[in-house]
Parts: sequence; C-alpha cells; structure tokens
Amino acid sequence: MLADLSPLIAATTQWLTRAYPAGGGALDGALCEAQARQAVTVAARLRYPTPTDAALVGIAGPGGTARLDWITGFDAHLTADEYAWRTWVDEVVASWAACLLADPALAHAAVAALAGSSHTPGSAAAFRRLLTPDELDRRAAALLRHPDLLAPVATLHHADLVHTLRPGRALTA
Repeated sequence: MLADLSPLIAATTQWLTRAYPAGGGALDGALCEAQARQAVTVAARLRYPTPTDAALVGIAGPGGTARLDWITGFDAHLTADEYAWRTWVDEVVASWAACLLADPALAHAAVAALAGSSHTPGSAAAFRRLLTPDELDRRAAALLRHPDLLAPVATLHHADLVHTLRPGRALTA
C-alpha cells in the first residue's frame, strides 16, 4: 500500500521541506527531509489506512497546496512542473505531519497506533528520526520542528488527528 501513496508522500514531504527548509548544507537538508518524510509517511498511513483508501486518493487526488500556500505566505508564479507536483500534496497529511513534528508525544502515539494495525504495520525503529531525533536532526530541522512556526499548518487538522488516535479506535476510513 505504501507504493500507492508514494506520490502523495513525496509531494507532501517536498512541500514541508520547502516551507520549513533546513538551515545548513547538504547533510542538514538530507536530515530535514528524512524527518519530514517519516512524519508524512506516518500521517499518510493514518489518513489512508487501507488499500482501498489509498486507491481512492489516487483516483480523486489529494487536493493540492492552495490553502497551505496561503497560510504560509507563499506567493510566487508557478511553472507547469512546480504546479504539477503541488497537486499531489495532501493538506490533511501535511497538517498531521506538522503536528507529529511539533509534538513528540503525539508522534509516539501515532507510530504506536500504526504498530497495532493489521493494514499498515509500523515500527518505531523505522521512524527513529521522527521519534528520537539527535542533536544533528534537531539542528537540521530547526524550522521544521518549531511548534510556533508549524502552528498555522498543524492547527488546521489537529483535532481530526487526535480523534483518529483516540484509544480503541480502529484505523479504517
């Protein structure tokens, strides 16, 4: 199922790392992207927990970046290529990923919820940079993990994420 969500995960990760870029060189960029990708992967698996959910978003499309760009103040003329990948960004997944990056307890709860799902198995080890970032990770993703900077995006769908993670709720759409 992850392969079905790969365009959505790649585009949403790219949007997050452009909206909240790494501060240093290539290593910082790679570490920032790894953390964003892990958060987006967890969020996408929570949002689309079954193969049917993944297939439906593949058919209908995730919605794009219009509101996210407006909230973050992005205002630029887009080339056709730039516009194309932005159509694969999922606003809810970006918001949930922002929540996970800003709140370690929520990130742990989200990964634990995946570990208990038969549809989308998760492993804490697979999400180490999200769950237990070291000093290099924190420095590389200072903007990406800053709760105040992420708040406008994170608050969009925070309540839905908390509802999805409530105890005893099965991961189905």
